Amino acid sequence: VQLQASGGGLVQAGGSLRLSCAASGRPFGNYAMGWFRQAPGKEREFVAGVKWSVYATYYADSVKGRFTISRDNAKNTVYLQMNSLKPEDTAVYFCAARRSGQTVASRNPGDYAYWGQGTQVTVSS
Repeated sequence: VQLQASGGGLVQAGGSLRLSCAASGRPFGNYAMGWFRQAPGKEREFVAGVKWSVYATYYADSVKGRFTISRDNAKNTVYLQMNSLKPEDTAVYFCAARRSGQTVASRNPGDYAYWGQGTQVTVSS
């Protein structure tokens, strides 16, 4: 399974970015996907996740109401729309996928078997 993340960049506080994660190598479905982020000197943390058996989304409290995770099955792609960005959102963002049949969007990065390469998001104040 290959995951290709893109869409990061530099944006001012209050601005928006949309991250994309294109999946290939297996049928797109029957597994959960998530977005995580890691700031310098900090542990990787859960940002948002989406189930596949039932379309349900989950968010970290720090991004709830500002970020939206979505999917496009036709394009085998998951998105993270990020609005009202804050300097504390600055991090490398990673998309991740669980193994087939694992449909729960876990908040634990250790539960994800496949990872994209990461895309830098920098929010200036």
